[in-house]
Amino acid sequence: MNAKFIIDATDFAAALLFILGLKRMSSPVTARSGIVIAGWGVLVATLASFLYVFGIAPAAQPHLGVNLGLGIAALAIGCGWAWWSGQRVAMTAMPQMVALYNGMGGGAAACIAAVELFSGEAHAASRLVITLLGALIGAVSLSGSLIAWAKLDGKINKTLHVAGQQAINTAVLAATVAVGVYIIVATGGESSAALTGVFFVGALAFGVLMTLPIGGADMPVVISLYNAFTGLAVGLEGYVLQKPVLMIAGVVVGAAGTLLTLVMARAMNRSVSNVLFSRFGVAEVGGGGEIKGSMKPVEASDAAVAMRYARKVLIIPGYGLAVAQAQYKLYEFVKLLQAAGVEVKFAVHPVAGRMPGHMDVLLAEAGVPYDMMHELEEVNEEFQNADVALVIGANDVVNPAARTDKSSPIYGMPILNADQAQQVYVIKRGQGKGYSGVENELFFADNTNMVYGDAQQVLTKFIAAVKELG
Repeated sequence: MNAKFIIDATDFAAALLFILGLKRMSSPVTARSGIVIAGWGVLVATLASFLYVFGIAPAAQPHLGVNLGLGIAALAIGCGWAWWSGQRVAMTAMPQMVALYNGMGGGAAACIAAVELFSGEAHAASRLVITLLGALIGAVSLSGSLIAWAKLDGKINKTLHVAGQQAINTAVLAATVAVGVYIIVATGGESSAALTGVFFVGALAFGVLMTLPIGGADMPVVISLYNAFTGLAVGLEGYVLQKPVLMIAGVVVGAAGTLLTLVMARAMNRSVSNVLFSRFGVAEVGGGGEIKGSMKPVEASDAAVAMRYARKVLIIPGYGLAVAQAQYKLYEFVKLLQAAGVEVKFAVHPVAGRMPGHMDVLLAEAGVPYDMMHELEEVNEEFQNADVALVIGANDVVNPAARTDKSSPIYGMPILNADQAQQVYVIKRGQGKGYSGVENELFFADNTNMVYGDAQQVLTKFIAAVKELG
């Protein structure tokens, strides 16, 4: 059994596990096993890299050398940090963790390119172009993901926007590309460390500048976009290293991330360019015309009794549910309703929460069966036949202004038709606005009552009220 066969076999096995894992991640029912399968693919690919260290397979770039101690240290630090953080991260912080991990993937691809460029070895023009392109995309993904993490985690509370922002961004990108072209044409890849450093600084700066003006409401789209960037960068650097497993994994992740980005943008009725180059999601953006009516508070016990005697209840979860960590209390309340013969379904908007699938994971963590979770397209027509719609910590995704107010920033965004239910109850801490900064017309509707308070405390009162009825 020769060395080439061994390395080809491990690459094929790892790639197969990646593809199978990603396929199973497409359904919430099989997503957990898909993550495990893809994880085994990563392990196989990582262990296969040690074949080069022990001379079982020839290194694709022998001039780079091998530092076994450094590699083991990096693996130990990375695995240790991932295990520790993965065990401790709260569900509300899951989007931040995803942004960080995604940024690390882009940074790893950029580091591979940096090693190639700083080595000073001559490159074929085509390979040098791919190396620099992977470096640019990976660096942008790294710095952009870090800014996204800082925004989601509250480290950056303001959305930076200055006059001529897009012109500045374009100039930085153009200058970075110009440096890359100079490296290719004038130096043939044997550029100075300073020139290569300038290229990376420009790429990192562009990622920062591109992400800073984007508002919080667009973070789900931004995260999925940078996921696509990371996959593309990994695929490109896989070509540079002549590693098919990296090329396959990168292309698959990049394609999946791109499709997810398009789905998320469509769910907001916006183009990706509009997400990147507009200011939707900035808190100071106002809504349309003046809203008539007033918010009508109601006691938690009254809302609970109404749902206990309802025929059909549709529940709309939002980020406020995650903040309150109330998913367990919610499902406990749901089971009480079901025991009383009430039909209960969860209506999940694609951009509810702060990342794709956030609400699905949150509900699954509490034990909610997947067949109770329904996407916008399949459940929206049922609101007109629902006795009660219960909104928990959601805002923009149920705002009727998206259908009626052409002056509203969210006009045209597909929403859940909560307002069409016979009665709407909204659990909300206060009278604040959503990420888009737009006042929600639903809260002022004649058929809507507000139940003010922390979601977990309100749901505890719901449970107590229903239990008192026997």
